[in-house]
Amino acid sequence: MIYDIKMRVTHDYGTPAVGGRHVLCMMPINIAGVQQVLTGQVRITPTPDERIDRVDFFGNHVTEFSCRAPHDRMVVALTARVDCLSGADLAAGQTRVDALPGHLDQCRNLGAASPLHFLSPSFRVPLDKGMAAFARAEVSPSMIASDAVIAVGRALHRYMRFDTRATEVDTTAAEAFRKRKGVCQDYSHIMIAALRGIGIPAGYVSGFLRTLPPPGKPRLEGADAMHAWVRAWCGPDLGWIAFDPTNDRLAGEDHVVVAYGRDYADVAPVRGRLRIAGRQKTLQAVDVVPVTA
Repeated sequence: MIYDIKMRVTHDYGTPAVGGRHVLCMMPINIAGVQQVLTGQVRITPTPDERIDRVDFFGNHVTEFSCRAPHDRMVVALTARVDCLSGADLAAGQTRVDALPGHLDQCRNLGAASPLHFLSPSFRVPLDKGMAAFARAEVSPSMIASDAVIAVGRALHRYMRFDTRATEVDTTAAEAFRKRKGVCQDYSHIMIAALRGIGIPAGYVSGFLRTLPPPGKPRLEGADAMHAWVRAWCGPDLGWIAFDPTNDRLAGEDHVVVAYGRDYADVAPVRGRLRIAGRQKTLQAVDVVPVTA
């Protein structure tokens, strides 16, 4: 499936901002056998005084820029066309959960895809006894690792309730788990903590999800949003699989990957610092539109 993706993030400042330095992580990445970026660009208004486009350690496309002149609005706009393929074939995944520690002990690769980076606590995902116990209740040591990942994701989907007003971007995984409600970021952080707690390496995936309007209703332009889900390492034969606990499904051709990280802190779409006084308002609009022949 080929998608045309548009994302526009507008920051309006109550008083002019100066000296802003920002980092963007919005451009989808190429992943062999999963997706290919056919075209893409990121436009920034006002035109930055400095701009560097680079690839970070995990292979994500990152744009660093600074704006020194006073400005009361900043607009970041992404346009991309991405070809997404079908989901992973789980037939090769026969590694049991209790065999994962031995495989991890033998792992000598410290590259971006190494599972060793995704087993320990990270900035937004500390290890949590309660979340580990939650996963342990769904998993037996003799389970196939991919089955265990799916079991934990589906149990979390049943446990949580989606509520956009229950949490904020800086809400901790522990608080969302206690409330039993939140958004995709919360679902993903909790699932990552739960899997790491039972010895399954897991990381955060930032991206876009194709959404469909209710039957009989028109599609609303700009009504989509960025999404998050989880990928987990299931042994050397199968490698990584991706599961979307918010929607209780394996990630497939409706999921467009923007970035891989240990948690949200690694892949936030916009972050940075600026000198400003007063209030600011942020508006985000996203479109994920299938390209018809």
